[in-house]
Amino acid sequence: MSTESGKTKKALLGMSAQDIAVLLPDYPKYCGAQIYGFLNDGRTFAEMTSLKKELRVYLDENYVANPVRILKTFEGRDGAKKYLFALTDGNLIEGVYMPHDYGNTLCLSTQVGCRMGCTFCASGLDGLVRNLTVGEMLGQVVAVNRDSGGSSKNRAVNKLVLMGSGEPFDNYDNVLAFLCEVGNEKGLNIGERNISLSTSGLCDKIVKFADSGHKVTLSISLHSPFDGDRSALMPVNKAYGIDELIRSAKYYFQKTGRRVIFEYTLIRGKNDSDACARRLAELTSGFPSHVNLIRLNEVKENDYTAPSADAANEFLAKLQRLGVSSTIRKSLGADIEGACGQLRRRYAEEISE
Repeated sequence: MSTESGKTKKALLGMSAQDIAVLLPDYPKYCGAQIYGFLNDGRTFAEMTSLKKELRVYLDENYVANPVRILKTFEGRDGAKKYLFALTDGNLIEGVYMPHDYGNTLCLSTQVGCRMGCTFCASGLDGLVRNLTVGEMLGQVVAVNRDSGGSSKNRAVNKLVLMGSGEPFDNYDNVLAFLCEVGNEKGLNIGERNISLSTSGLCDKIVKFADSGHKVTLSISLHSPFDGDRSALMPVNKAYGIDELIRSAKYYFQKTGRRVIFEYTLIRGKNDSDACARRLAELTSGFPSHVNLIRLNEVKENDYTAPSADAANEFLAKLQRLGVSSTIRKSLGADIEGACGQLRRRYAEEISE
């Protein structure tokens, strides 16, 4: 929603062509499909020049095209781009564009803030503000796709990870609707084979999602193989312990046939011991899974430190000797505050000074 001179404007991006047509009863129904296509290309109303001028003016006066606006862009030495997005209500979210030889990936947010309370993460330092709408999630993809020179038919963004600020399964219904919309063949048409969803481990939602028919790559934030240590890092573990988490991961594989990824952020002295490696091997044996090691992206608000690159490689070697499918994730955007939540907080601090 956008408010201008006391008037609330609804965003059209995220709506179906049919729903857009319903809003315009005095115009031919095909206008809904035209506008839908323009919106997914990232065009403003003024740029929809095949529409009658009076319709473009009407749309501009009464609606918002994309509820997401690129406020600032920071480009890293490795080609990654960090985006600070402004929403129509003044809230800020972040996204990261990561170019690769095999395709260009956008890491997008699903909530403003987060209430999971993971102690090493910047996203949840201020708690949850609100869920993002379908249009606000889609708006991040459309904005970055256009900014990178793409369109709905010639995408510059072709892979998505729902791994930015927020817990996707804490915004379950909107996230499922977003997956349907972003995969619409008349829109951006990004298939679920090219989408990953990261969860802190809401086991009931993992099971529900497994039964939903969606088949994205599921990434589960594990970060410790021991309940006590994981609960200290991730309060969600107090509600859903590791045994239940592994059962839900196995169920997801059984229902979808998709290998499960376990995200494991290495924190020096917290989860990088030999005992951690052995227990991690035990937990992940017996079903197709992969451990994605990530060197901690340090946040000034806590005192956790990342292990050295050599120490991370040593931990990886231990896992591989134990038969664990594992890699160290290449980190892009570290020089532009690539960790979710860092840029948003810094910008908020700057404007309040």
